[in-house]
Amino acid sequence: MPSANYRSLLRTPGAAAFFLPALLGRVGVAMTGLSIVWLVHGRTGSFASAGLAGGAFAVAEAVGAPQLARLVDRFGQTRVLPPALLAHAAAVAVLVALVAADASAPLLVLGGAQAGASVPQLAAMSAARWAHLLRADRAAELPTAFALESLGNAVGYLVGPATISALAAAGHPMAGTVLAASLSVGGGLILAAQRGTAPSPAGDGAAHTREDHSLLSGAVHVLVGLNLAIGVYFGAMQVSVTAFVVEHGAPGAAAPVFAVSNCSGLLAGWLYGLRRWRTTAPVQLLAASGALTAGTVLLLAVGSPLGLGLVVVLTGATIPPLLALFSVLTESTVHRAVLTQAFSWLGSASAAGSAVAAAVSGWAIDSLGPRGGFALAASAAAAMTLQGVVGLRLLRAPKRQLTRTEATSN
Repeated sequence: MPSANYRSLLRTPGAAAFFLPALLGRVGVAMTGLSIVWLVHGRTGSFASAGLAGGAFAVAEAVGAPQLARLVDRFGQTRVLPPALLAHAAAVAVLVALVAADASAPLLVLGGAQAGASVPQLAAMSAARWAHLLRADRAAELPTAFALESLGNAVGYLVGPATISALAAAGHPMAGTVLAASLSVGGGLILAAQRGTAPSPAGDGAAHTREDHSLLSGAVHVLVGLNLAIGVYFGAMQVSVTAFVVEHGAPGAAAPVFAVSNCSGLLAGWLYGLRRWRTTAPVQLLAASGALTAGTVLLLAVGSPLGLGLVVVLTGATIPPLLALFSVLTESTVHRAVLTQAFSWLGSASAAGSAVAAAVSGWAIDSLGPRGGFALAASAAAAMTLQGVVGLRLLRAPKRQLTRTEATSN
């Protein structure tokens, strides 16, 4: 059966034991930001305060994630993750207490920032474990493993926000925040307990300093730019789709349109991971980003929610393969000693792009209508394709793994 590729991966000794807890935990991570918005709004009645607290969470997560990942690469997941999870649980508890005590808006913003700075980067740690587990003699299976990771992220961002919205609609926003933290911390603790599949820490000294230099390579700069662009695409699409259906008198169509896009992406990501592609990852990247660009250009011509739904089938199908390719290219160009940091930096770039796009697309929509927002999404997709063309040579260049002797001698 086609799914045997995924089954064989999960039957690898120790694989399911880290992937499934990480999947559970990333559902909680996907819930946390939105849960804070609902929690603060439910208590204060102010969208302004809720938005500030949620924004502080997002900014702190984007800034703090690479710093936490640096500690993980240096000292190991099993040593860093438990205290980080304890700090996150404490930060969420403080935020809940602040909300219950009707604290002022600045204190709520500070609480949101503390929760964001301590969010466990379970997706990056899971991806690093796949690289550690398969790199030696099963490197050809890494694209399938990273496709599985992209599907896990998609599931998390399907299930998590929907669960939070349902709890908030039922009048239990605090329960949503507690559930989100429980899933994140519980999944993270189980992941930390799986010592056998954890990458070896890089340790201290000159070796680690030298290996850090691979994060400054041209290939990493290209990958950061690509993730920034796809973040802009995400942020622009979220606002623009909503504005489009509202303009056409069908606000209820937003949920089906997003669902169609997500389901299309899940199917495409599943199928992508089942095949061993003969073309190189950089060439696949150009093909996928080109398809996304074509789809977003078509968005400028749609005239109804139905037409929009048909086009997002194409655009949604390109996203999980692109995310899997980002991971493949990161693993192939970054030194293994700083791989978790690299994955975290790319996630931060995507989050930054999404945050900026949410504001810019709102201005574009106010000035030009929904097509102004779609134009921003199309520009982001085109920028991805252009970066892929310009950076093709850099992305094709294999990394050079330093030996410990080489590193310490410099």
